[in-house]
Amino acid sequence: MRIGIDLGGTKIEAIALAGDGAELGRHRVATPVNDYGATVRAVWRLVCALESETGERGSVGVAMPGAVSPATGLVKNANSTCLIGHRLDADLESLLGRKVRLANDANCFALSEAVDGAGANADIVFGVIVGTGTGGGLVVNRRAVTGRNAIAGEWGHNPLPWPAAGELPGPACYCGARGCIETYLSGPGLSRDFESATGRALPAEEIAALAAGADADAEACLRRYEDRMARGLAHVINIIDPDVIILGGGLSNIRRLYDNVPGLWHRHVFSDRVDTPLLPPAHGDAGGARGAAWLWPAED
Repeated sequence: MRIGIDLGGTKIEAIALAGDGAELGRHRVATPVNDYGATVRAVWRLVCALESETGERGSVGVAMPGAVSPATGLVKNANSTCLIGHRLDADLESLLGRKVRLANDANCFALSEAVDGAGANADIVFGVIVGTGTGGGLVVNRRAVTGRNAIAGEWGHNPLPWPAAGELPGPACYCGARGCIETYLSGPGLSRDFESATGRALPAEEIAALAAGADADAEACLRRYEDRMARGLAHVINIIDPDVIILGGGLSNIRRLYDNVPGLWHRHVFSDRVDTPLLPPAHGDAGGARGAAWLWPAED
């Protein structure tokens, strides 16, 4: 049995999978607010609950925001800031009495879709998270690629490529730079663009609903969004040329993206034709936990 934990900023979800990927159990709790110790104990309790429920002991993988620094072994780059500077793997291993594998949540999302989701038959899968933030994960032959600096797939903190004059220098990003892809393609980035153009402050899902209802301002905003996503993903295609790109996060529910973005990115891709499919996720918001479970392949 494999147990996967999706350690998010607002919720912690745990899932137990059989060897064939069948779901054996699932639990979800709210994430303790700014309390590292309570967060670690919450993960421990979820693992104990699944093992008690199934009567089996499982391997444990954890999807988390951020990454483990290869230099220090400490968590870095996490928007759940209470994790930063801690040995999360060692602390969980001490409580659980076994090895624990950690990976970035976007890598786990991509791994879930590569193993038995929308990218199940692909060798190279790039998973994109467009929600509160913007991230990416790379999977090659069903193995998540971490990279030498543990930042493989950090697509959201590159500058928006091929910027128009009006897009420079770009919005400020929490990372300290300006004009990061995240500042345009996250949910808050979409809302910011709409408010800048109209003076109306609305969440991303309402803007999408307005566009579906033929609101001209919302339609213009989504067209800008699609063009920016097309430029950002063309950059990814030019560098790694994945077999498939899969969207996750709240904005992945905007169905028009799957037709409109591939219709735009060809002008920026260094090829005579672009056959890369852009697909919705097969596992929805369970992808992070499922991918964390698959951090332990069968041969391990």
